[in-house]
Amino acid sequence: MTRHFLDLTDAGTAGIQAMLDDAIARKQARAGWPKGKVDADAPLAGRVLAMVFEKNSTRTRVSFDMAIRQLGGTSIVMDAGSMQLGRGESIADTARILSGYVDAIMIRTDDHQKVVDMAKYASVPVINGLTDASHPCQIMADMETILEAGFALPGLRVAWLGDGNNVLASIMEAGGLMGFDVVAACPQGYQPSDADVARGKGRARVVGTPREAAEGADIIVTDSWISMGRAHAETKLAAMMPFQVTEALMASAKPGAKFLHCLPAHRGEEVVDAVIDGPQSLIWQEAENRLHAQKAVLRWCFGQI
Repeated sequence: MTRHFLDLTDAGTAGIQAMLDDAIARKQARAGWPKGKVDADAPLAGRVLAMVFEKNSTRTRVSFDMAIRQLGGTSIVMDAGSMQLGRGESIADTARILSGYVDAIMIRTDDHQKVVDMAKYASVPVINGLTDASHPCQIMADMETILEAGFALPGLRVAWLGDGNNVLASIMEAGGLMGFDVVAACPQGYQPSDADVARGKGRARVVGTPREAAEGADIIVTDSWISMGRAHAETKLAAMMPFQVTEALMASAKPGAKFLHCLPAHRGEEVVDAVIDGPQSLIWQEAENRLHAQKAVLRWCFGQI
């Protein structure tokens, strides 16, 4: 049976833990190596990954490209505008065609239904590189970063500040699968859906104030308030500003609490410089871990984990 990674639930608790263990072990095994050197066992030698982008990308593009290279395989990068997708060819037809050329497909797009359809019609693994509904690869990297910082996932408390978006949906899903609590503070009109909260299996909730979310938190997370490709929305910014992550907000969390942000950041909006550049911030390690986590996702999709 073909393994797709469209959401964290596709792998389940055991699969996620196995991938996290693999990501950390492989990262440690190649410490100090040149980035382009292939892992000693080259587990995906001969495999080709197609990467389809309908949305701009820095971290997803580079990390997946380097992930397949370090595992011994190769990649083909395609922007939707330069493909027949940009001229109206269906996702279903594209999935069938690419399946004849490559061994796996990663797609970064807007509508989540597109990755669902890609997986339905592809005969090779399909990976969700981001949709409007979820961002599972990012949360794999976040969990790896949390573990490396010395935290255990079961019993952890994660505070989310700001927009009730796709990243929050996947964090809530992760909490339900891995046994940690997610407390989100979001302005009225920008809260997560009931369905997204339900992904947390009783471990996710929404509160009214940033301080209420931050108090007792081990990890504080935020994200850009204005989604990629959308005009700068002054009304939304005004609603979000009380939810900005500041030094005072970090101080209300547990001693030793850490800060995460999936990037790109809009400094002075969702977070102040003193936090994102401060000693509690793990954002650069988090960004690098996209590479290591996605290597594990690729291996899982090929049945190696």
